[in-house]
Amino acid sequence: MLTTDGVPGTPIWLDLGAPDTAAAAAFYRAVFGWTFRSAGPEAGGYGFFQHDGRTVGALGPLTERGAGSAWTTYFTTTDADAAAQAVRQAGGTVRVPPADVFTAGRMAAFTDPTGAGFAVWQPGDIKGLEAVMEPDTLCWTELYTTDAAAAKAFYRAVFSWDYEDMEMGGDLVYSVVSAPGGGRGGDSGQGGIMQLPRENLAAGSTSEWHPYFGVTDCDATFARATGNGATALIPPTDAPGVGRLAMLQDPAGAPFALIKGDPATT
Repeated sequence: MLTTDGVPGTPIWLDLGAPDTAAAAAFYRAVFGWTFRSAGPEAGGYGFFQHDGRTVGALGPLTERGAGSAWTTYFTTTDADAAAQAVRQAGGTVRVPPADVFTAGRMAAFTDPTGAGFAVWQPGDIKGLEAVMEPDTLCWTELYTTDAAAAKAFYRAVFSWDYEDMEMGGDLVYSVVSAPGGGRGGDSGQGGIMQLPRENLAAGSTSEWHPYFGVTDCDATFARATGNGATALIPPTDAPGVGRLAMLQDPAGAPFALIKGDPATT
């Protein structure tokens, strides 16, 4: 379960890099009802997605050469510099070295050994997202990877994650991620890692993290998204014991997913 408690190794922030921030803000407003609030003239176009007055994500222009539109998950750290060193030692790449973001906090961005991008946030004045696990907010993070074994070893070395492997049929295994101290009670899962199937690899799929947003009606939200220019990747589908889910790319190509939890498990 995601929380806003800032437990090290758990998701704390989420932002979208987009080639057209005005178009992106309009799309997510149409889909989730989010509003966009600029972080100010000194922030270079960066600002905050808000829902009912609380920050649920952020949006900014693409800043890295050759980057495509994507959501970036930030994991909590108490020391961004130490996290960068751990990433290097575990075989990852430091794309953006640790740096202060005014007085908001300290961040760094990385690529894991399988090619997936992610980041860390060391809180300052901004502690993290203000709402999760509610309708139209972040409720899960997921890594599709070209090498699940290598990815799991890497993130365990960097964040001390634990995994619970779940058979999905055939040779597919879904690994539920939890960080030490990251849950309440017995529900410590915060995300998942899944090996890309052979057919996806053959088609050129690459490793990437994507967010899941909780919704009250998966089909209706999916229809709003596709009606506003999103591309369907996985249409609304029932996952027994999990809920009803769908996956899309927004109009600029950033992947994200929707989920309505199974009442029997929530």
